[in-house]
Amino acid sequence: MKNFTVNYLLVIVLLSLAACSSKNDATTSDEMSDENLTKDIYELSSTQFNSSDMKLGKLEMQEFYEIVKANGMFNVPPQNRASVSSYFGGSVKDIKLQPGQHVKRGQVLFTLENPEFVQLQQDFLESQGQLSYLKSDYERQKNLVEDNVTSQKNYLKSESDYTVTRARHASLRKKLELLDINPNALTIDNIRATVTVTAPINGYVTDVNITKGSFLNPSDVAMIIVDTDHLQLELNIFEKDLAKVRIGQPIHFRIQEDQSQQYEASVYLVNKTVDAEKRTIGILGQLSDAKLTNRFNPGVYVQADIYTTSDSRPSLPQEALVEVDDKNYVLVLDSSSDAGLTFIKKEVKTGVSNNDDIEIMNAGDFNENSEFLVKGAFNLIKE
Repeated sequence: MKNFTVNYLLVIVLLSLAACSSKNDATTSDEMSDENLTKDIYELSSTQFNSSDMKLGKLEMQEFYEIVKANGMFNVPPQNRASVSSYFGGSVKDIKLQPGQHVKRGQVLFTLENPEFVQLQQDFLESQGQLSYLKSDYERQKNLVEDNVTSQKNYLKSESDYTVTRARHASLRKKLELLDINPNALTIDNIRATVTVTAPINGYVTDVNITKGSFLNPSDVAMIIVDTDHLQLELNIFEKDLAKVRIGQPIHFRIQEDQSQQYEASVYLVNKTVDAEKRTIGILGQLSDAKLTNRFNPGVYVQADIYTTSDSRPSLPQEALVEVDDKNYVLVLDSSSDAGLTFIKKEVKTGVSNNDDIEIMNAGDFNENSEFLVKGAFNLIKE
């Protein structure tokens, strides 16, 4: 009987200890649950929300592009670049231009002097005088031979002399025109030993390779003029990216001197030849705003992004996401009233991104009316 009583008391003590342990575990579990709930719920008064300049937003469909990296520089088309030389050699008598100066088409660039210019004008005037006589003699001999008054030999000689002189006269006329001398206005009284070389296009002088007194050969380039009103981007992409690039795709680029400013252009020509050494392909881009040509110069280095394939995907502003322990979280509006707002922290899976927005891959976890704290979430979660 005594052993029974002891065993009975022992069972009662063990049951009491178990009950206390269960009660303590339940209390601890409830405390942990409350702690987790506190961490995931954020309450703000209306005053706090407004004074902190916070902002709500919804999931929106945004276009996301695949980007092809490119680099290159500004340049001008071949038709907007002119290498100025002279068709005939001569000594530079006068020059006043310097690199950087703007010139207009037809403006005098420099003056050349050469005694051969005098001889050329003399030959032209002499051939012109002979031509008038030979033409008259040819027509007279033609009439005489038709009337059998003169021999065929005389007629053929007059025809030959007239034809040869006529060809020589036409050739000299073209040479004078190349020297910018008007053959129709040339007389014995206005023969000159100098000629002027004029600008073939509007633009800026970039190179001056002559000096006063130097002799300019016909093969020498005296000046280079560039018309910067038609600047274009000359970019290079790797061979592997060729299939992604198409005419008309947008280009966003920056210049090396100012990485903070971004400019826009578009692809308007894709080269068909691959550089054998670098394995790159040339791309030409056209500025979206033609007025920007005044801001850049040929040769300026640029870094560009070509926006290729696009896809519309649900997204949020990047500012709405807060990274914690390699996971991304957002604050979803749970309730709101005049007194304040309540948010719940939710994890999101992210995909591609652009400068402002990021794809939300688990957008299906939220309904279409869900509102998110798109501005100010970082300060709340990181507190």
